[in-house]
Amino acid sequence: MIFDALRRWPDVEAPGLVAVDAADRLILDESAELRASAQPGDIVVVNDAYGALTLGAVHAGASQVRTHIDALTGERALEANASRVGLTGRFRSGPLDAGLVSGALLVLLRLPRSLDALRDIASLIAAHADPSVVVVAGGRLKHMSLSMNAVLSECFGQLDVTHARQKSRVLVARAPRAGRDPMPAQARVAGIDVRAYGGVFAGARLDIGTRLLLENLPDAPVGGTPNDPLIDFACGTGIVGAWMAMQYPGAHVHACDQSSIAIASAQATMLANGIEDRVTVVRDDMLETRPSASASLIALNPPFHSAAAVTDLIAPRMFTDVSRVLRSGGQLWCVWNSALRYRPLLERTIGPTQQVARNAKFTVTVSTRR
Repeated sequence: MIFDALRRWPDVEAPGLVAVDAADRLILDESAELRASAQPGDIVVVNDAYGALTLGAVHAGASQVRTHIDALTGERALEANASRVGLTGRFRSGPLDAGLVSGALLVLLRLPRSLDALRDIASLIAAHADPSVVVVAGGRLKHMSLSMNAVLSECFGQLDVTHARQKSRVLVARAPRAGRDPMPAQARVAGIDVRAYGGVFAGARLDIGTRLLLENLPDAPVGGTPNDPLIDFACGTGIVGAWMAMQYPGAHVHACDQSSIAIASAQATMLANGIEDRVTVVRDDMLETRPSASASLIALNPPFHSAAAVTDLIAPRMFTDVSRVLRSGGQLWCVWNSALRYRPLLERTIGPTQQVARNAKFTVTVSTRR
């Protein structure tokens, strides 16, 4: 089976981090009969992690499959896996919008962990898919809840639940109703109008780690010009980038994230605050689009999730790219869970590192590029 050849690369790889799991296999098995009668273009895949659902369907005969993966590394893993197993050209990746699901007759959905994200996806399908669409949505039992049934029932008139298998389960939704295009949640925090689509980190609020970072960023940072912008790395809703643009009048900011939901949220945040002309928002893998030695200040709250897995392998990659992008003497302002003990790693990777602040859970450090 092609599953044996699939990898997570270019996302982090390590023992225990898999590209295919039992939930992917169950979704494909439960949808096999429906897929057998599908015509080219009928099938849509949403929230695939590394291409297992897309390539599983294509390998079984589907063509012109439309697919959406939120993470850029996941999207690139799909392309790499397709090339590896000889299945390129039979699917196309696209954003989570009306065009993705328009007229779809079958949607294979890997359930997101966020109920708000599920609501956005289900509502979009209900609004734009064919009235006879069937949604086959599955996940690992440890990440599922009865609330997911309730969210799907808001948007579909019929919901069936399959038997569990290998600690996974599938929900099958039919009869779409009450569809709408996703709208970001809105809140005003720390003097900023925040916008958050479902599933973005922290939603429309200020998490305690980011709050500690904002309270301790420098009063007068170096940089902030178009050629040396302040960088909000792994920007999420863009709250740090927006804060810097508003706190430092005239400063230019570069905000980036690999999540398409984060990028849509950050763009909406900048528009809500009228600072879109000074903040560039880019979907990026790490800081790939930034030249080496091109920044004087980078702010970062490093994530520790890769797809559904919790891992400490992401931050080291991020710190390495920060070291590449910072100018000599440039600074990384970083907030991290104190239990992770990142300071020795920051010292080795970037340069001298000082603790700036600490509370019961988080530490803020500033590292100066050698």
